[in-house]
Amino acid sequence: MERKTIALFGATGALGLKIAKEVIEQGAQVRAMVRATSNRTNLEKLGVTDFVAGDMMDPASLKIALAKTPKADAVVASAAGYTAHTKGDSPATDTVGYRNLVDAAKEAAIPRFVLISILECDKAVEVPHFYHKHLVERRLKEIGQPFIALRPGAFLDQTRDFVLPKLEKGIFATFVPGVSMGMIYTPDLARYAAMAAISLPESALGESVDVGWNQPVSGEDLAAAFSKVLGRKLVAKPAFPAFVTNVILPTVGLFNAGVKDMIAMIRWMKTGIYTSKNTRRQKELFSDLPTVEEAVRRYCKDRKLI
Repeated sequence: MERKTIALFGATGALGLKIAKEVIEQGAQVRAMVRATSNRTNLEKLGVTDFVAGDMMDPASLKIALAKTPKADAVVASAAGYTAHTKGDSPATDTVGYRNLVDAAKEAAIPRFVLISILECDKAVEVPHFYHKHLVERRLKEIGQPFIALRPGAFLDQTRDFVLPKLEKGIFATFVPGVSMGMIYTPDLARYAAMAAISLPESALGESVDVGWNQPVSGEDLAAAFSKVLGRKLVAKPAFPAFVTNVILPTVGLFNAGVKDMIAMIRWMKTGIYTSKNTRRQKELFSDLPTVEEAVRRYCKDRKLI
């Protein structure tokens, strides 16, 4: 039986690399869709050899990329333009770019499209990069492209790790003190994405699935979990001083769309709505609902803290 081919968009990003690793470990082949100028080194270290140059803002390049043989068995899309990870990224990638990609996948008759979405994105109208994911989900449904959207909460391990530098000082840095929210450790998200692309039955398609831990957690809950795992007392403290959050960031946000988006995100999270409403479906599909302590322990092991 031939290995499945998974076309991965956002492959050079922090999450994309984890997804590529999982796809390979789960027995499929990665076809990395990258810009001509992208650095392929980390993907090559994983053993990826199948590269196709394409840009989500260029529909013609997507058509060519998805026409390559053998045809991809699935598209996995983890690209996030608002992060400005590489030159050429912008919020337009998350709207126009994703629309181009969804339409190209439909035209190429790709059997399934795995979207890395965001928890409760359909309710986050005031947070652009959240709500843009809902628009992609809606487009997938509108044109009848078979899909599954994975909706994770906040990442324990951000691309820029705010947690690790503070741990040695006895602090767990939190963006929204005192508020519980859905969270995930990205190696788990990568595993779910690979499973969704490779092994989930067709009956699982056509829906959005919340993914994360077995319960919402606050910064204080995480501080307690890190304390238990590391065997020393940690306390939760805001990632930024109040003056920065309440004065400097809003001022910068007047001139910077990315900062304005982040402020809107923090305000929205403070409402307490950023939690999973259906953990049952995750358990049915992935047989996995990690606890906060399990995730924290793996985070610490991966960083050789224990």
